[in-house]
Amino acid sequence: MKLAPAEERGHETQSLGLPVGVGACLFDLDGVLTETAKLHAAAWKQTFDAFLGARTVRTGKRSAPFDDIADYDEYVDGKPRYDGVRSFLAARGIELPEGRPSDPPSAETISGLGNRKNELVLALIHDQGVEAYEGSIRYVRAVRAAGLRRAVVSSSANTSEVLAAAAIDDLFDAQIDALVAEREHLKGKPAPDTFLAAARELGVSPARAAVFEDALAGVAAGRAGRFGFVVGVDRVGQAEELRKHGADLVVSDLAELLDRA
Repeated sequence: MKLAPAEERGHETQSLGLPVGVGACLFDLDGVLTETAKLHAAAWKQTFDAFLGARTVRTGKRSAPFDDIADYDEYVDGKPRYDGVRSFLAARGIELPEGRPSDPPSAETISGLGNRKNELVLALIHDQGVEAYEGSIRYVRAVRAAGLRRAVVSSSANTSEVLAAAAIDDLFDAQIDALVAEREHLKGKPAPDTFLAAARELGVSPARAAVFEDALAGVAAGRAGRFGFVVGVDRVGQAEELRKHGADLVVSDLAELLDRA
């Protein structure tokens, strides 16, 4: 789809709460489009608490359990799975072998813990289903009606499954996820690589794309990529931190952007 000149798009972008000239919207998945962030947080907590508990029994060394709000936001949210494992363990002063992606979920390696978390979150998605945020979907449909291109940019390897489960996989023109990142050797958030890849896929420059993120790492990635507009979505009361990491605007729901028009 060919984009109209920026001067012809002023009304459309302003009605979406975006600056004039924005031609594409790049959406994070978990916590922005779908209510899966809570499932991820629960899976991380179960994974890390079991590991830390077993380690305490074995070594006598105690570590604070995983906080599914503070630790989730600081160390794992928005990051590739193994990066999240590495980041959290480093914060607890714990070193583990890297292992291999093929490691079983029982392995006490970075890869093994990451695979255990993925096994748990897939079970939660299967058991509980996936709900999309109504305000977000209303906003994405408005973006589509205005003629702007749309991409999902997620650190999850389960992006396709989540989009299908939420019945929103037909709303986007492109998808950059963990599988694409691995194939194309893209660095994960907070590096801007995956967002930059999405902009290329949609045929727009970063300056003409808006990023929508709930994770601190994702907002930082949007700022690092010099995107035209970065919207922070505050679901857990971290508006100030989102601003500090580079959000131009913070909302609690994307529908607020329509209400601003």
